Amino acid sequence: MGMVLSVLVILLLSMLYEAIKMGKAVLLRRALPPSLSQDPLLEPEEGVPSPTQGRWFQYHVGQTLFHVVQVVLGYMVMLAVMSYNAWIFLGAIAGSTLGYFVMYPLLGRG
Repeated sequence: MGMVLSVLVILLLSMLYEAIKMGKAVLLRRALPPSLSQDPLLEPEEGVPSPTQGRWFQYHVGQTLFHVVQVVLGYMVMLAVMSYNAWIFLGAIAGSTLGYFVMYPLLGRG
């Protein structure tokens, strides 16, 4: 029972890792207007705060938090895989595959 639970936890952690990766991409897409994502970025004028500057900072903080959680989850899954247990390894692969399969269609909606 303990091994089944361990594999299930690793599977869910891998799925969460993929979900966070897709969440970061959606957040980045929302942070940059279409004109900014295609044109080269211009340096803002000093002393003139733009209305999007505060919003950009909020998105940057969100991206940073997503990144920290993604790195921590990635290292947790890596440490579990480094136990050299085939079932844990298969759970990590299956979780990553399922997470990508479920979350990737949501990327187009964001």
